Amino acid sequence: QVQLVESGGGLVQAGGSLRLSCAASGRTFSSYHMEWFRQAPGKEREFVSASWKGGSTSYSDSAKGRFTISRDNAKNTVDLQMNSLKPEDTAVYYCAAVRVFSTVVGAMDFWGKGTLVTVSS
Repeated sequence: QVQLVESGGGLVQAGGSLRLSCAASGRTFSSYHMEWFRQAPGKEREFVSASWKGGSTSYSDSAKGRFTISRDNAKNTVDLQMNSLKPEDTAVYYCAAVRVFSTVVGAMDFWGKGTLVTVSS
């Protein structure tokens, strides 16, 4: 079992920055791909970014160039630095862990409870 706890959400003005953090329990953190998803009101949960266990990263088109994912296997954490935030980035952001290479919501093995990010215009 892996337990994930997100933190760092809040209210920010458009153009501002936030850093989300996800802390994971367990001794096998490095064996998981770690990902961030988000779910805006009335919309489906969508992929934002992934830190693959091999060291590479991936981003959605909307996150590319503005968000940066980083992981620390020694601390069992994965962070998402979000810059140049837009009102359309408003959503609950979820941390997820998965053993297989996937960005599909249904494929994730473990989820955090989420942290709310609100970007005002």
